[in-house]
Amino acid sequence: MAKVYIIGAGPGDPELITVKAIKLVESADVVVYDRLIPVDILKHAKEGAELIYVGKEPGRHVMEQGEINELLLRKSLEGKVVIRLHGGDPFIFGRGFEECQYLIKNGVDCEVVPGVTSAIAAPEQYLVPILLRGVSSSVAFVTGREDPGKGFKEVDFRKLAGSVGTIVILMGASEACRIAVELIQGGLDSKTPVAVITRAYMSDSKIQFTTLGEMANCGITVENPSVIVVGKSVKLSPLYKDSASP
Repeated sequence: MAKVYIIGAGPGDPELITVKAIKLVESADVVVYDRLIPVDILKHAKEGAELIYVGKEPGRHVMEQGEINELLLRKSLEGKVVIRLHGGDPFIFGRGFEECQYLIKNGVDCEVVPGVTSAIAAPEQYLVPILLRGVSSSVAFVTGREDPGKGFKEVDFRKLAGSVGTIVILMGASEACRIAVELIQGGLDSKTPVAVITRAYMSDSKIQFTTLGEMANCGITVENPSVIVVGKSVKLSPLYKDSASP
């Protein structure tokens, strides 16, 4: 039976990919990969392997998702060992589950290899705790940009504001100001600390500390890709600087 491996490549550091994932890269005939994978991983591909880039950037898609699904199906039915590399984890706001659905529907088996999600790894790179006994007992992972095609809006930042200890926002760079405004409207103090981690584990990775109030006023530039962490535990990072202080 034909089979495709849907693999999480981790947050950007090639050493944070799993051993199983590396072994599969080494054995693959076809490697279909995303924009945010650690590119050094591709050095493990065997000689002659077909490397196909299908990365998506805001406003520019090399290949639409339907085309990626068809590509995976076609290559697997040719009898090739096919792997699909996603940045982070393929099921955390990735399209891995959709790809599995499509493959299974068309008679191709699908195996998922989990990856380290940037939702956890990005804060940890800069010693920002998202769950901590006595400080934050709950966390929400949310998208800052919902798919308009689903026909309804699920993430209500006003309601979320008082529901969890820490909020981790992925894909929220372009909506950061609006999100901050809604969190304040929901009851969070404008002085609530925020960490913005950009390009986690890449060579130009950086962190910015700010407050909800400053972000609501668009007083900080949030680049893509960034992970935004909101909550009082942010302040416990030894790297924290209180942006509200002179």
